[in-house]
Amino acid sequence: MDTPNSVPMPLEQNSSLAETIRQETARLQNFIRTRVPDPLDAEDILQEVFYELVETYQLMQPIEHVGAWLFRVARNRITDLFRKRKPESLDDAIEGRTLEEMLPSPDAGPDAAYARSVLLEEIEDALHDLPEEQRLVFVAHEIEGRSFKEMAAETGVGVNTLLSRKRYAVLHLRERLREIYDEFTRK
Repeated sequence: MDTPNSVPMPLEQNSSLAETIRQETARLQNFIRTRVPDPLDAEDILQEVFYELVETYQLMQPIEHVGAWLFRVARNRITDLFRKRKPESLDDAIEGRTLEEMLPSPDAGPDAAYARSVLLEEIEDALHDLPEEQRLVFVAHEIEGRSFKEMAAETGVGVNTLLSRKRYAVLHLRERLREIYDEFTRK
């Protein structure tokens, strides 16, 4: 467990360190995984915590309560991870997701059901504000799941024109729904 530019640790210290890691891995892993949704991020944090433990041992800095120290370091690394991340923008939240995926689940309790109903009402109002051509393309593609090719064959309108109409519809809806989105994400 030597790191570059470090003095090799005595065998007794190595075995003590290995035993500590063996004893604390499962608890620490569970602690991190309950707070970090991405398994790769959770694994990275676990490795960082153990790396810091090895560094501390190599520097001969005493740690009285190793378990508590490990959890404190893990908590700090988790905090660092979330500080680095930018808040998700409305555009990021929408990208590649269906309308149903973006709405709160109706089974997630009364608050989620209320938020869902408010959002659906706002979406409906925003859809009614669109010019009819844009609304029809948006509804057909996003809600009914129809392809642009299919719509072009039915209407005789070119695929590029349909794509353009949907793009304008999406831009309008994003702008119109930004305020309600911001209100719900602040809570």
